[in-house]
Amino acid sequence: MKKSRNINRNTNTKNRGKRHTRSTKSNRRLKRNLRVGLAALIVILIVLILIKIFKPAWLTKEYIELEGAKIEAVEPKIDVELLTVNPNSRPGKPTEKITGIVVHYTANPGASAIDNRNYFEGLKDSKETMASSNFIVGLEGEIIQCVPTWEVAYASNERNIDTVSIECCHPDESGKFNDATYKSMVQLCAWLCLKFDLNEEAVIRHHDVTGKICPKYFVENEEAWKQFKKDVGATLKDF
Repeated sequence: MKKSRNINRNTNTKNRGKRHTRSTKSNRRLKRNLRVGLAALIVILIVLILIKIFKPAWLTKEYIELEGAKIEAVEPKIDVELLTVNPNSRPGKPTEKITGIVVHYTANPGASAIDNRNYFEGLKDSKETMASSNFIVGLEGEIIQCVPTWEVAYASNERNIDTVSIECCHPDESGKFNDATYKSMVQLCAWLCLKFDLNEEAVIRHHDVTGKICPKYFVENEEAWKQFKKDVGATLKDF
């Protein structure tokens, strides 16, 4: 009988030892998991802080533009000639976060940037259609701003809400841009990419949104379009 009690006592002692070992291992595992979780949380917080400092646009769907001396230094000369707020060309509706730059052509051979701007302005009275653009690049390379970038312009259909539009003048029916216009187009697109934390892949044609032949020369000459994007990218790197 005494031997049986000793065996039971020894067995209980072994079981308590095993439970203690399992409990110790479980506590160690729990502490290790807590340390790993805490470290991961700290890393995530650091990443979010860095993003907020260096890439704030990533954290919001609201309109945001970057500022600073670097952006101001490479801003092209822009003649701000804002349209009157009206339902046909400047509705005053706010944009969302800008995710693209849309290039157009005026389809109005020989007309200047101010001619096209004044046409948009006249729509408030004629009401013949709904059309406008944030910017117009002229035949001499001049740039006119018609609508603030934080407002919708009637240019790019369903992409009006999250893009900036650029109408570009051309001398003839081919739609090909002259050197002065082309140079300003590249500069403006690159600057806008910098301002909205985008790259040249965010520069698209009206054609890419709706299939419309616009800008005509860049739709009919795909290699010219690819070269334009390369030029925008190269300029952006030079900034």
